[in-house]
Amino acid sequence: MVSRMEKKRNKKRKWVRWLLGIVFALFLIAGGVAAYVWTQLGSTIETMHNPFEPAKQKEVDERFKKKDSINMLLLGVDEREGDRGRSDTMILLSLNPNTDSMLMMSIPRDTYVNIPGRGMDKINHAYAFGGVDLSVQTVEETFDIPIHVYGRVNMEGFQKGIDAIGGVTVQNEFEFSQGGHNFPVGEIHLDGKEALEYIRMRKNDPQGDFGRNERQRAVIAAAIDEAASFTSITKFADILEILGTTAQTNLDMKKIQTLFTDYLSTRKNIKQIKIEGSGQKINGIYYYVVPDEEFSRVTSEIKAHMDE
Repeated sequence: MVSRMEKKRNKKRKWVRWLLGIVFALFLIAGGVAAYVWTQLGSTIETMHNPFEPAKQKEVDERFKKKDSINMLLLGVDEREGDRGRSDTMILLSLNPNTDSMLMMSIPRDTYVNIPGRGMDKINHAYAFGGVDLSVQTVEETFDIPIHVYGRVNMEGFQKGIDAIGGVTVQNEFEFSQGGHNFPVGEIHLDGKEALEYIRMRKNDPQGDFGRNERQRAVIAAAIDEAASFTSITKFADILEILGTTAQTNLDMKKIQTLFTDYLSTRKNIKQIKIEGSGQKINGIYYYVVPDEEFSRVTSEIKAHMDE
């Protein structure tokens, strides 16, 4: 005859087995979801993957393998029907996983630089002349640094992407209206359409293009934080569709995974740097002219960050 104590032990063992069974099932489900997600992401990456030429891409692969610091160029492109458009937003990120730090710098779109094969012009015209490749080459030669990763997204994709992560929260420094939206002082939450108008405004900003650049960096930093904590599988298909139709990058599936596992923590320590110059008219056209010594200062700061 089974004792009361033995019955309790049997009951407890059944409860433990039942609990472990549920945990095991959850792991299986989670694993299945993860496998599904990465499979779907893999097919999306194929549509947006556009690598550098082989020699340059090989160098990028080595840096990821060694977990070296990388420089990333983000291009926000205003495309129109039958027109490649210009890169109205150019943001340079330097990610150092060894110090868990990131440099973020906006490149003013009117910056007067030498565009290889085209001569002196506004830096955002490089995209109109030669797409991503010429934009990357122009930034590399202007700042004397390598670009290892690029991400290009059109403005429609930017708006939908912000919506897909549930919007972003930023600290707004002064009240203004733009595109039918009012942005009060203080902490504000922006959906995709609001975020797009928020980063477009410059005419009523006391700092002009610099003020707009600061808002662009704030929205990008907030979006990185939101994406890093994003866990909803229900919206994942929407994000994949947005990326597949509006974005382009030289990263393949494996390097995107590495970016999330080895470089994501750099967002915790972001330092923003600014290019100092002055607005000037040359042959009747407005340019943002940066002295050579200022280009050298920025280059030195980026290289120092990479080597820390």
